[in-house]
Amino acid sequence: MKTELHTEWTVKDICEGFIYNELEGKGLYGMNGKLTIQPEYQRNYIYADGKKDVAVIESVLKGYPIGLIYFVKTESGQYEVLDGQQRITSLGRFVTSKFAILDNEIPQYFRGISKDKQDKILNTKLLIYVCEGTESEIKEWFKTINIAGIPLNHQEILNAIYSGTFVTLAKEEFSNSQNSNINKWSSYISGAVNRQEYLECALNWVSKGNTEDYMSKHRHDTDINELKTYFNSVIDWVDGIFIDVYPEMKNIDWGKLYETYHKQPYNTKEISAKTAELYADEFVKNKKGIFEYVLGGCTDSKLLEIRIFDERDKKTVYARQTKEAQEKGISNCPLCAIGHDNNKNRIWKREEMDADHVTAWSKGGATDIKNCQMLCKTHNRAKGNK
Repeated sequence: MKTELHTEWTVKDICEGFIYNELEGKGLYGMNGKLTIQPEYQRNYIYADGKKDVAVIESVLKGYPIGLIYFVKTESGQYEVLDGQQRITSLGRFVTSKFAILDNEIPQYFRGISKDKQDKILNTKLLIYVCEGTESEIKEWFKTINIAGIPLNHQEILNAIYSGTFVTLAKEEFSNSQNSNINKWSSYISGAVNRQEYLECALNWVSKGNTEDYMSKHRHDTDINELKTYFNSVIDWVDGIFIDVYPEMKNIDWGKLYETYHKQPYNTKEISAKTAELYADEFVKNKKGIFEYVLGGCTDSKLLEIRIFDERDKKTVYARQTKEAQEKGISNCPLCAIGHDNNKNRIWKREEMDADHVTAWSKGGATDIKNCQMLCKTHNRAKGNK
């Protein structure tokens, strides 16, 4: 890959004809259309928070360097931003009065600050390397770059590697903060739209966890119908089964649960009532597991991580059972005592026994001392929910 350092370009040169798409949150063009600020392998603009974008402008006004910027020179003689699009977009947005900075403790847009400060910003020269190379060389270099201390996340890297018509369309749908569906999606997905976390989830679901293979296969597709249809099918399925929405629904692998259970019929009122009952149950430690537990017919209580008996209760029950067993000359494990092997009269040590629900939790048994018995480890493991 060839590189050439340019020191003659100023902020004014770069921001000539700057266009910013407010809807998509991306800087589009600069240098009077000769510079593509956010090619498709770039992440979305994430500096529009009133802090990072302001910091870029304050750095320029103070004469601080804002770091090296890298452009790619295309075969047509145009340029694309390889590294620096966050800073360039911040400069362009400020120069076109999209946000304000504090000037003498007063919020001021570019047009409101003094002429000397305007000139200082516009005449600031930038250090820009122009790179030329193959697509694979450019993408490999791009993957190694950290932008202003914020490393690319996994999906942003994949978007760069597999950039093309499919990624362009997918980002328009799943990385657009103005998409009216995001409010509904956010009940089941957490993260930032502009950091590609909704897109990452959609791809994970449709690909059954093989995102890279899927993106490679569909890289040059001219539609994302399969991706959209599958994602919305999953969301609509969850939304239709569970009447109420709980915080713990976020970031469950709903795609996997959809594949397992979506062909089964459910009574939504019964599902809702059971979910609410379990959610309110103080013995359920893993609230996130409630939804799979209910979908699976309430059989796998391991999903709920039922609160275990505390040590004090176990010691009390062990002492009582052992005393009664010794008086009767039988094993202190109730199941061994009614057996026919050599353990029928065995007194087990405390560490050789486990606490067990007399009436299984899944059948309404509570996790309290009245429903606790000590069993030898072998019998406890064999008992399950019987």
